[in-house]
Amino acid sequence: MTAPARGERRSRGGAISAAFAVIAVLIAACSDLPRRPAPTYWYSTAVPAGFPDTVRAAENQGTLDVRAPQVVQRAVAAAHGGPVNVLALSGGGAGSAFGAGALVGWTRRGTRPEFQIVTGVSAGAMIAPFAFLGQGWDAQLEEAFSGTRTAHLLQRRWAVTWLHSSLYRGEPLVELVGHYVTDELLAAIAAKAAAGGILLVATTDLDTQRTVIWNLGVVASIGGERGRQLFRDIIVASASIPGVFPPVLIRVEESGEEFDELHVDGGTTAPLFIAPEIVNLQPDRLAELRGANIYAIVNGQLGVPAESIGGGTIAVVTRSVSAVLQSSSRLAIEVTSALAQRNGMHLFVTAIPNNFPYHGSLDTTPANMKALFDFGAACAVNDRLWGSPIEVLRAADGDPALLAGSARCPAPAASLVVSAGQTMGASQ
Repeated sequence: MTAPARGERRSRGGAISAAFAVIAVLIAACSDLPRRPAPTYWYSTAVPAGFPDTVRAAENQGTLDVRAPQVVQRAVAAAHGGPVNVLALSGGGAGSAFGAGALVGWTRRGTRPEFQIVTGVSAGAMIAPFAFLGQGWDAQLEEAFSGTRTAHLLQRRWAVTWLHSSLYRGEPLVELVGHYVTDELLAAIAAKAAAGGILLVATTDLDTQRTVIWNLGVVASIGGERGRQLFRDIIVASASIPGVFPPVLIRVEESGEEFDELHVDGGTTAPLFIAPEIVNLQPDRLAELRGANIYAIVNGQLGVPAESIGGGTIAVVTRSVSAVLQSSSRLAIEVTSALAQRNGMHLFVTAIPNNFPYHGSLDTTPANMKALFDFGAACAVNDRLWGSPIEVLRAADGDPALLAGSARCPAPAASLVVSAGQTMGASQ
């Protein structure tokens, strides 16, 4: 997520804390995760054994900037004289089928650009590696998110759930991600990263309650079983909604001593982020990204109708997660829009429309996933995917004219983008 002002950070933190208060009860006892103590300080330089310190950065730590200084220059060089294209993928659970479909449909239309920077959070982290590698990986993207692979993702813990750290078992998610994290995928990501591409994924460190940004290009370059396992664990952790899936234990090392950290859904603290702000770049360095195109895919709805919720645990968890995603995603879009205006960048936004029959982030049934995937693909093929932040947020605020009838694509009219205080056609 782009870095908001202090007051905005406090507001966001308060909203997220309140929404997850119910869920916190479910993870109070982590008896199924025996572990060593965590590093003493949140700003510790601990990293997984065998990996360089450029592999990650904690919120406000800025190590990606300080220890990998030419990140942006490399992305600019990778654009070969054209504008840098940034893709930011939000969380949203089952809503990720919409984002996956949008990318595949964009390819079918023939206008999908190559991205020099890709960031992913939560379920968006699962899409990010395929999006980073480009159109040649659309077959894997469609297979993973169009329904069949997620049919058995949610497996309840029926016995003594309160003794565990989640309502659902974590093994199906690990198996799903592990199926696609192959040596071939890692080699392709390492090659693109070596050419200047940047692939970043966010998790939340439960011990410090801070966002951690992982440079998956660095992880992929290590390769082997060690690189494959950490790559898989980072994506699983980023997609592990607190209380729904168990936290992921990541072992780190500092000064010869080993520690254990618990990581969960990156969307808990950063629903959406773009590289320039998260690496703490100075304003003068942002000038190098002037003219960049930022594409933000919100894998959820930015506004939902009022609904009487039952008292069951699943209903409460589902609605709480939805509330967090909605409010934090709106704030992320607003802050990113301000950043784009100040720095001459072009911002394009898309999200699941309010009147689409979306059944929530935990409905991973094949029918729901396929409907979302096909809808996102159709909107992209028909060039009705992208709108300006104002356009998309206005539609989410419940204008009856926009909500009437069948679901409309996110861009109901000629799309606009935010650009240095002016607007321009999305097709330009």
